[in-house]
Amino acid sequence: MPAVSRRARVLALCATLVAALLAVAALAPLPVSIVVPGMTADVLGADKGHQVITVTGTPVRTTSGQLRMTTIAATQPDASVHLPDVLRAWFATDQAAMPRGAVYPGGGSVQEIEQHNAQEMTDSQDAATGAALKHLGLSPAKVKVELHLADVGGPSAGLMFSLGIIDKIDGNGRGGDLTGGRTVAGTGTITADGKVGAVGGVPLKERAAKRDGATVFLVPKGECSDASAELPAGLRLVPVTDLEGALAALAAINTGGKVPSC
Repeated sequence: MPAVSRRARVLALCATLVAALLAVAALAPLPVSIVVPGMTADVLGADKGHQVITVTGTPVRTTSGQLRMTTIAATQPDASVHLPDVLRAWFATDQAAMPRGAVYPGGGSVQEIEQHNAQEMTDSQDAATGAALKHLGLSPAKVKVELHLADVGGPSAGLMFSLGIIDKIDGNGRGGDLTGGRTVAGTGTITADGKVGAVGGVPLKERAAKRDGATVFLVPKGECSDASAELPAGLRLVPVTDLEGALAALAAINTGGKVPSC
């Protein structure tokens, strides 16, 4: 009988310790951000009263359809995220838990992160302009492109900015629109020589695109697996590796040609 009592006491003590550890884990802040589908913006249109893309030094054309850049929205870098928040995000389809360093790679204070994201956006816009003008054979010394998109940071809109500049100036090169009148969304960084790079949060960006009326989504080819896993119904996924490939894919969609797929 005493042995049974000792065993019961040991088990009770262990259960108490486990409960205490779980309580501490639930209350302890984690180095994680909760992300959800963010805003999208038509780069062919206006944002807060300003055209997103303004071109001077060469004629521009009237466009139809939309080219929507996509974003994710995340908890602030100084916000406390706990285990219950992560568990809710794990089982939800409209949110995700991501390492804070992946969402805010610059680290530092809130102000430093905002400055880092703003600089990345500026660098991305410069690269997007360079890639578009190079494709069009236009000199940046003669053609000036101004990009305006408030309250958005980071480099992931580069591809859509390049496509928007090309559509504004040249369209499909035959008098038509790159979009074929559709709402095309996408994501991807871009270099000045037109290479498209990976970004984060693609499944959530797809949801944002679908929510805002897109029927086609351009995604960096290296992220096909994540993009395909949770693709919303009615959204066509098109992988790209560079600007020329994105333009070719859009042309194929408009003419009924062969379109790459994940």
